[in-house]
Amino acid sequence: MSRTGLEWTRGDRAKTAAKLMVGWVGLLWLLEVVDVVSGHELDGLGIMPRTPSELVDVVPASFIHFGFAHVAANTVPLLVFGFLAALGGLRRFAAVCALIIVADGLGVWLVAPSGTNTAGASGLIFGLFGFLLVSGFVERRPIGVVVGLLVGAVWGSSILVGLAPTQTGVSWQGHLIGLVAGVAAAFLFRRRATTPPELIR
Repeated sequence: MSRTGLEWTRGDRAKTAAKLMVGWVGLLWLLEVVDVVSGHELDGLGIMPRTPSELVDVVPASFIHFGFAHVAANTVPLLVFGFLAALGGLRRFAAVCALIIVADGLGVWLVAPSGTNTAGASGLIFGLFGFLLVSGFVERRPIGVVVGLLVGAVWGSSILVGLAPTQTGVSWQGHLIGLVAGVAAAFLFRRRATTPPELIR
């Protein structure tokens, strides 16, 4: 493949990743508009812990938010982390997101305090942060290491605040479980390095 062709391939991948994440975030805003118009009917798709019927909300809860301020707080990090993760391939990105969303939802269902209703994309955001932070080291790819270091430098302090148990009205449990799931995803879905052919004399 020529250099020009390679550049076009990377450019197409970036455009696809950008379109995917803009669409994803647009969906979250649209759902919040529907929620407000319906009198917050969609808030019931949040996860109330240890209630068997709530298991069906494990996945939908990641797409529901409690107000526009909640969506706005998640918009930029989801756009950035999702875009960077999607650059590695859409199939792997889909697998990573699925693992994080399901693991985080089940974890919240198991350990969240009784009488709470948990929803929002923050568990996925923390998961993608963990994935980006370690995947470069796991795969021994210099560009991935640089991306992880940059993401950690820019958002590391915010992530630590989100993990503090002292916060009220914030699911630090969901954040922590999402982070762990993202790190696990970096190992489970790591790209294998191409092994050079053995030289025989």
